[in-house]
Amino acid sequence: MQKADIGLIGLAVMGQNLALNMNDHGFKVAVFNRTVSKVDDFLNEGAKGTQVIGAHSLEEFVSSLSKPRRVMLMIKAGKPVDTYIELLLQYLEPGDIIIDGGNSNYNDTIRRAAQVESKGLLYIGMGVSGGEEGARYGPSIMPGGSPSAWPHIKPIFQAIAAKVKRPDGGEDPCCDWVGENGAGHYVKMVHNGIEYGDMQLICEAYQLMREGLGLSPARMHAIFDEWNQGKLESYLIEITRERGRAPLSALLFEDWDEDRPGRHKRPATAAFEVLRAVRREGAGRGAILCRVAPGVAAFLAGEGRADLAALESLLGRTIRIHSESDRPTDHFQIAPA
Repeated sequence: MQKADIGLIGLAVMGQNLALNMNDHGFKVAVFNRTVSKVDDFLNEGAKGTQVIGAHSLEEFVSSLSKPRRVMLMIKAGKPVDTYIELLLQYLEPGDIIIDGGNSNYNDTIRRAAQVESKGLLYIGMGVSGGEEGARYGPSIMPGGSPSAWPHIKPIFQAIAAKVKRPDGGEDPCCDWVGENGAGHYVKMVHNGIEYGDMQLICEAYQLMREGLGLSPARMHAIFDEWNQGKLESYLIEITRERGRAPLSALLFEDWDEDRPGRHKRPATAAFEVLRAVRREGAGRGAILCRVAPGVAAFLAGEGRADLAALESLLGRTIRIHSESDRPTDHFQIAPA
């Protein structure tokens, strides 16, 4: 049987979609998951009729890969990555490549690269952006780590990445070598910080339209639609615009409020959702911390905590933040008007 070009561990939606994307581009993919039943479910459902190979043990998984073996981890950041590296080192050989495609902290990636390289293997920390749909049809990919690994993974990841059109009509992949050690995950961290800044700008624009200008949801939808036709065209503007059409769009454009019949939902709810995401998501928090030491100004990415007082003043209500120490999940609570 022909061996697989690459192996992927972790069959949550992102992992499944990346495997299918690789298959669509002619690469043979072997998959494994800690809960082995997920392998069979994937083969019988999403991957049915494809070239994807399922493995029921790490040993079987590694033996199904062509050399140098390329193993991509699409698992939760943190200790699970360290655990799988230790397990894989029992089966892999010098020259094989481990790729972490999750949202790992770049400092952890630097440490892991040194550990793996000390065993004669190669290590890649790779940022993957675009969510579930991007993983399936073309993500932005930011690889960094062991430079000698790049030629072995470049054809795969540049093939599955999103493409941007050049003025001459050609296309360039949204994937290229970023740098050594933790560079890939560092760039992904900064990317996420910028994205959260964009989200905050969008929410502030919404709030000004709604509370400052008193625009209707339909009018705001039209404005976001117009913005998405010009220089502001982007995924975030697009999905904000679509809130005006979606029947369940309770975040931005719905007027009803279940808790207060007949009264409008407070538009500032959107801002609170973004602030919570910036505070809780690891890459966003890391971007804020990394800009402090070198004294880099990154106001939009880091305003969330500092601007609570201003939001309280604007709303005329108190915003309380509960941390993990006193609540099961941290969240914002707004005192009744």
